[in-house]
Amino acid sequence: MKHVFVAIIVFVMCGRLYAQPSFIDNQLSNPRVADIFKGKEDTLQKQFAEAHLKWPPEQVYLRSFKYDSKLEVWVRSDRNQAFTLFKTYKICALSGALGPKRIEGDYQVPEGFYCINMFNPKSLYHLSLGINYPNASDLVLSDSLKPGNDIYIHGNCITVGCIPIQDNQIEELYILASEAKNQGEDFIPIHIFPVAFNNAKSREYLEKTTKEDQAYQKFATNIRQVYDYFELHKKLPVISVNKKGEYVIM
Repeated sequence: MKHVFVAIIVFVMCGRLYAQPSFIDNQLSNPRVADIFKGKEDTLQKQFAEAHLKWPPEQVYLRSFKYDSKLEVWVRSDRNQAFTLFKTYKICALSGALGPKRIEGDYQVPEGFYCINMFNPKSLYHLSLGINYPNASDLVLSDSLKPGNDIYIHGNCITVGCIPIQDNQIEELYILASEAKNQGEDFIPIHIFPVAFNNAKSREYLEKTTKEDQAYQKFATNIRQVYDYFELHKKLPVISVNKKGEYVIM
């Protein structure tokens, strides 16, 4: 029994000694990220408290509107709760026009349903969060050889097809996304819409833009289903892609 007891102690001690670092720990090993957490995390916690939100967020959901130049940050502390809008950032530059990205070099910001697939603390654009373009729909509908890639949310307020915000805003968003990933949200969703459909002026502009483009009309109507679902429930539907590249709410 003595040997068993000693073995248990050694196992526990080794478990502590060789415990795997968390996602936050890995991020904080970068001096830039460590400085940002030190300077902004307390402020974000206070803002959550003032909004009666639990820190840290268990899940983050991002919603972007191209024509309206807005990036919304929604959060929740329990996956069974509805999402709450925490902040709206101004998208400070835009390239391309309304419509999805379909080929490398078209300078288009994608439209559709994506997730954050990369945290880059060494970005040339201060900080950046990668978007998993092309997704399953894009692989059907975009150029088969050169659909494009390297789409990010980033700082520096310049763009050639990405979603740029101010440096202080990407710092906040980087912390929020890091905290959510650390809580187990491996796939942070970002939905990119052409317009905010609840804005009459924006809808009119979209209708004018798509008047002679039936394919884009169909695409915009297709992705609006997810916008309407979220507006009604403040929860995200399960989304799949059919053989035509169309999004389908499950």
